[in-house]
Amino acid sequence: MTVSKLDDARAAAGSSRYPVERRTVHNNGVDIAYFVQGRGDAPTLLLMHGWPDSHHLWDGVIPHLADRFRCVAIDSRGAGGSSNPKSYKAFAASEMATDLMAVADAESPEHKVHVLAHDWGSVAAWEAVCDPRNKDRIASYTSVSAPCASHMSYAVRRKLAHPTPRNLGLALAQAASLLYMLGSMTPGVPNILLKLTMTENRWRRGLSFAEGAAVDQIHLGPTFRKDITRTLRVYRANALQAVVSPKEMYTDVPVQVIIGTRDPAVRQSSYDDEPRWNKKTWRRVLDGGHWLPFSHPRALADAAVELADHVEGGPTSRVLQRLEMGVHLRPFEHQLVVITGAGSGIGRETAREFARLGAEVIVSDINLAAAAETATMIRRAGGAAHPYRLDVSDPDAINAHRDLVVAEHGVPDVVINNAGIGAAGDFLVTSREEFSRVIDINLYGVVNMSRAFAQPMVDRKLGGHIVNLSSMAAYSPASDMNAYATSKAAVFMFSDCLRAELDGHGIGVSTICPGIVHTNIVANTRISGVSAEEEARMQQAGDKAYAMRRYGPEKVARQIVSAVRRRREVVPVTPESKAQYLFNRVAPAAVRQFAKRGGMTDMIDKIPARLIG
Repeated sequence: MTVSKLDDARAAAGSSRYPVERRTVHNNGVDIAYFVQGRGDAPTLLLMHGWPDSHHLWDGVIPHLADRFRCVAIDSRGAGGSSNPKSYKAFAASEMATDLMAVADAESPEHKVHVLAHDWGSVAAWEAVCDPRNKDRIASYTSVSAPCASHMSYAVRRKLAHPTPRNLGLALAQAASLLYMLGSMTPGVPNILLKLTMTENRWRRGLSFAEGAAVDQIHLGPTFRKDITRTLRVYRANALQAVVSPKEMYTDVPVQVIIGTRDPAVRQSSYDDEPRWNKKTWRRVLDGGHWLPFSHPRALADAAVELADHVEGGPTSRVLQRLEMGVHLRPFEHQLVVITGAGSGIGRETAREFARLGAEVIVSDINLAAAAETATMIRRAGGAAHPYRLDVSDPDAINAHRDLVVAEHGVPDVVINNAGIGAAGDFLVTSREEFSRVIDINLYGVVNMSRAFAQPMVDRKLGGHIVNLSSMAAYSPASDMNAYATSKAAVFMFSDCLRAELDGHGIGVSTICPGIVHTNIVANTRISGVSAEEEARMQQAGDKAYAMRRYGPEKVARQIVSAVRRRREVVPVTPESKAQYLFNRVAPAAVRQFAKRGGMTDMIDKIPARLIG
């Protein structure tokens, strides 16, 4: 093995804390160059790339890994600083697997290594991971954008052998996705075309468009123009063999497979049979394309760290627990759900319903004792819940709550913005302070909670869901519900806009519109323009009327859970809410005319006194 320092420019591209060293190992007549960076006393992580990349593929990922691992990025044979064999047969995955193990033996002869690989580098790493001779050499394997070739072949064959419409569709879709390989396998022609047409700038712009990554995130090495043709032989050496004569390949190494939702070459279903071959497998789906190291560098680093922590005996992340294949889970098991206004009513029942389905819930309320009571109910039923005091009208308190939740529990999978207050009374007698109070809680509480938690969900790259509680009042104008209806209509439109923005990140947004539901909101509603005694009488009358409706918050909770599971967008709850939603869309003028005849307080005044007492 030879060792030499990289030039100053290359070292500057890496972490200033961890200088990069270029090293070389000789393996079966091939010199394999690799680049070492990170903590010298940390576990070793080997990184392999595919076509047409070099070790520079990992330039955006390694900075997120260097504090946790001693990172060893390998130039595959024919790429970068490694030598270029003459025969295409030297590019067989089994041959490249020996390169991986040669580097492992050179850099970590006494300890197991972790492996992170992409594309054809991942196909080669599967060969090493499934080789029983290496079971005590590899601690974990994170495979990105490439299944084991033999496993994929068997998966397609199984589906074709059981030709249901779904199986046929999945098998044919995967086969069609790989038809491009036929052109790549052709000797000579693709090389000529690539030499004539492809440049670094064109490749960067093309990948930037396809992957949604900035051009400066597409890391290419100085040998790119040579690598794109020399390493193309990997297709000819491997593609047909995997189809014609797949091998039964098993492994005891913990395996994590990562696939993008928009990968044009690999389907998620290609991994369905992995539990058959691997002792333990986790499947992680990211909202991205094929070159995830460019578009999702932090997400890949976090995934590799989570798996390494698990196999080394550290804490197992909630995400990893949820993604294990072949394990039966309840619908929300190992998911984190954050709920505001969870001290009573819809918030409390929603927290209990999610907990019943396996979720760990963060219950917050401006009344800490009420939130703690909800948490106690959940714990007594065998669930996991954590109570917090939160005033959603205070944006600083929301940000502090976000920081605490993420630090103590992780990034939530579902955020439910339920906290809200009622308000009634004519606009002209409603004070500016009261109107602002309603807007601050009902609207800005939703806005600021969404702002606080959406960014960590986006950064995590695993999708998620936000639920905003609007109301039937959002599309039901009333003369004495101005502040409340305005706040809920704003939540409705805010949710529509937020949904359009977050859809590209795989995050759903549901707008829940309850109608007449018996909670304590009516009993606590402030009514402007009346005396304290009259307000108390009207609150009591309204609460009694809502109780007579016999529609409890537990029914709304079930609708909220269903909305998250089915990714529903707008969900009117209760028959009157559904009817009004439809009527408002069909005959909005009639709705406005009806509003002129009176409001909620007028209807309450008509309730017989005997029904109130």
